Amino acid sequence: MDAATLERRTRMHNECIPPDFVDRLLALGHVDVVRAQAVAEDGDWFCARAWARLLAGRDELEEALRVLAPYVGTGWWTATAEAARLLDSAGRGEEAMSLVRPFATDGERFALRDLALLLDRHGRGEEAYELLLPHLADWFLAEALVEVGVGLGRGEEVAALLTVRIAPAHPCARCGSPECGGRYPEPFNAVTLLASVRERQGRTDEAIEVLRTYGSTPVNNRDPLAELLVRHDRIDELRAYAADPDRPEAVRHLAEWLEARGDVAGAVEVYRRYAEHDRRHAPTLLAHLLARHGQGAEAIEVIRALDCAEDWVVDLLCGLFAAEGRAEDGLAHLDALKARRGKEEWELFRLRGPLLAALGQLDQAVEEARTHPEGGSPYAVTSLARLLTNAGRPHEAAGLLDAGRLDHRRTLGPLLLELGRVAEAVALLRKPHPAPPLPKPTGPSDCPPF
Repeated sequence: MDAATLERRTRMHNECIPPDFVDRLLALGHVDVVRAQAVAEDGDWFCARAWARLLAGRDELEEALRVLAPYVGTGWWTATAEAARLLDSAGRGEEAMSLVRPFATDGERFALRDLALLLDRHGRGEEAYELLLPHLADWFLAEALVEVGVGLGRGEEVAALLTVRIAPAHPCARCGSPECGGRYPEPFNAVTLLASVRERQGRTDEAIEVLRTYGSTPVNNRDPLAELLVRHDRIDELRAYAADPDRPEAVRHLAEWLEARGDVAGAVEVYRRYAEHDRRHAPTLLAHLLARHGQGAEAIEVIRALDCAEDWVVDLLCGLFAAEGRAEDGLAHLDALKARRGKEEWELFRLRGPLLAALGQLDQAVEEARTHPEGGSPYAVTSLARLLTNAGRPHEAAGLLDAGRLDHRRTLGPLLLELGRVAEAVALLRKPHPAPPLPKPTGPSDCPPF
């Protein structure tokens, strides 16, 4: 066991038992299996983490720490962070800090943040602030600096530091010119953080003004200004903000707010207006909304009106047909697409299986899938196995999958578990991957061909 191997396995979910599989093992009562994998010589991290958390929950912290000790001993940050979290939860903050500090000293950014927040929680906020201050350009650490700084009453100081980084006088990080039109602030979320400072200070109007003045850039489907307006029930302002069709996330926030308060008709109207400008995204949001509220037939018509052959749109439409008990209409739609296109790639053909199964024609679905030109491909076999599993024929599904194929293991492992073949499933997921072949040498050679 070494840090690099642990990192590779857990990051890629290779040669390990994935966390959702571990949860399923525990739910089925296989605690002994999780414990055995946790303490094995070549232990499984996700099993070790789950077992340690179970022990800590039983007030057996020392035993939990012993489980994590071999992983922590490799110098792997992820294991160290988990051990520190358990210590802190048990009121042993100083020990948690002593574990985290060496990583923070080495510049590990996650450790810097964790150490700062630990210091802050344990009454050493000034030390946390000084630790984070040199890292203001790092968006991740800047978020922690805002949290610590405002809590210390140093919000104005933090705001001034962020304002300097937003202001035009600050040189471009790429070319050094203050006049560069392509200048980006560092950290990139400086505007959002400045607004957060003002909001935490109770100065909501100023927070809104910051986002309006400098621009509210949505990141990961989140619009900071829209979220701020929702948090403070400034719905009239949100309506005005969402009136701009170039602000799709604001539209979504408004519709979700209306739906949460029972105004489904209002949410539908928001999406319908937005659909006049966005012919793809808005109709799919509208269809999902209608389906959630028992208006599946109307949702179908919304998607059919798109007249789109893209697989994700057709997938949604076929799902709506199946949910409405109209599998025949779904098959007819696929037939029409095939006739129009002259062919049917697997991404669309695979949608026939669930529709045929809904009509009680699963055997026909299986036979058609096997004879499809792409039916023998790994992705097609996996898709067919899922169809059989969902139809209550897991033994047949397991027979389709090849344990020797890496791309089949993640589907086969959970399937074996549900069939009660626990040891086989665990061994399959933990089986080492074959080493990739060495690349052929390149460059000059005295062997033909030259």
